[in-house]
Amino acid sequence: MSSKIVVVGSTNTDMVIKADHLPKPGETILGGTFFMNPGGKGANQAVAAARLGSNVTFISKIGNDIFGRQAIQLFEEEGINTSYIFSDPNNPSGVALITIDNQAENCIVVASGANALLHPKDIVKAMPAIEEASFVLMQLEIPIDTVEFITDMAIRSKMRIILNPAPAPTKALSDNLMKNLYIITPNRVEAEMLTGIKVNDIDSAKLAAKALQDKGVKIVIITLGEQGALVLDNNVFIEIPAEKVTAVDTTAAGDVFNAALAVALSEGRYIVDAVKYANKAASIAVTRLGAQSSAPYKSEVILLANVEK
Repeated sequence: MSSKIVVVGSTNTDMVIKADHLPKPGETILGGTFFMNPGGKGANQAVAAARLGSNVTFISKIGNDIFGRQAIQLFEEEGINTSYIFSDPNNPSGVALITIDNQAENCIVVASGANALLHPKDIVKAMPAIEEASFVLMQLEIPIDTVEFITDMAIRSKMRIILNPAPAPTKALSDNLMKNLYIITPNRVEAEMLTGIKVNDIDSAKLAAKALQDKGVKIVIITLGEQGALVLDNNVFIEIPAEKVTAVDTTAAGDVFNAALAVALSEGRYIVDAVKYANKAASIAVTRLGAQSSAPYKSEVILLANVEK
């Protein structure tokens, strides 16, 4: 039987331009290539988890518009349970404007739209799915009070929550929220925003991870790009190297990593094996353009693992 994962988060349409370099303030760049993809950190993670073999329920809010309707159709084609995707009649679906340069770096501006209106009262309606889940996976493109509401429920329901604190929060997350998390997965920028500790190497990453665990999080995973990932579990640090690939687009690498982590853990893998699995999935994603379109299938990750043996 496949694992059950609930993803709570955003749904966006990504409007992407690939250019030679990222524009400076006031600069116009000609000659870019445009394409439009489904995106949103929550939706990216839901699609990635479904492709990796999990039974996924996605909780989100869209507008009553063409972008929202297209998103629902895509999720259903991926086999995702859409029973708790709510439609707001008065606000548009979320949109992200993304520029990608020749080094696969990107800059992103998001208009949240209906994502900003996913409230605790919506979550209450989705409780039957949440209570059956092995893991609940969240990000920060939805209201923080909704994230806190779900983490408060975690204590009562003994659910395990993975929080991908992205986009980087502008202020520290509350102590109450942190102590209710099973895993937090910041990148180096997000770790600095959460702790005030600048993360530029393994030693500084360890300091940031310890500061986060001191808040009550059971497991801290700081993703470090080409340097791999640092895991802090039960006061033990574990460095896990990254896969060696040539990146084309890093837009959804973190989303694929988090989805794969949740899938691997829900299938019973230990944390180190789960992070290695997540690294493999993310390494495939960065070799492809797009957000959801870059998410690999389970068979591809298995094939990569077999090739490396």
